[in-house]
Amino acid sequence: MRVVLADDSVLLREGLARLLAEAGCEVLAAVGDAPTLLEAVRVHRPDAAVVDIRMPPGMTDDGLRAAVAARAQQPGLAVLMLSAYVELSYADVLLSDGRGGVGYLLKDRVASLDVLVDALRTIVAGGSVLDPEVVAQLLVSRRADPLDRLTRREREVLALMAEGRSNAAIAASLVVSGGAVEKHISNIFTKIDLTEDGTDNRRVLAVLAWLRSR
Repeated sequence: MRVVLADDSVLLREGLARLLAEAGCEVLAAVGDAPTLLEAVRVHRPDAAVVDIRMPPGMTDDGLRAAVAARAQQPGLAVLMLSAYVELSYADVLLSDGRGGVGYLLKDRVASLDVLVDALRTIVAGGSVLDPEVVAQLLVSRRADPLDRLTRREREVLALMAEGRSNAAIAASLVVSGGAVEKHISNIFTKIDLTEDGTDNRRVLAVLAWLRSR
């Protein structure tokens, strides 16, 4: 199995390289930042990349974004993300294309080299590997309805929005001020994760979320 490693920690990177080599993997490159990872994948065309999520230059999700770009650059590349914490949006990004060949393991739960090598073999074969803690939190998040975050009054406002009422009509129906209605609607958008991006009508999206929950 031909592998590229990417982690900004020199000790972890070199330690993984040595352990994987002892397990029979061919470590083609061990790099410390996202741009160098992309270059290593382009040059070596490995079977798999083991990538830390938080890496230079930005130290946010640079490793993840580089891994997604690498898979676009080399279809079929297996990617195993290593992280010190659970971030469900990262798991969603990895799984979103439905092609398999991806994994997400927590660093402190990789108890042995066998676990790591087995995970690599699975994703190279086209499977997916998720840390049990990631799976547990994904299941909880899938069960949770964002509308459950709304207060009783916010749900009343959203129900009236779904009926096509204007803010003024909602205020009259609930016997509150127009400013109070605007505040409730702003809270609704925040609680159901509808950020202002200038492209989507958040009022329509909020109503759609309400209808889907019925």
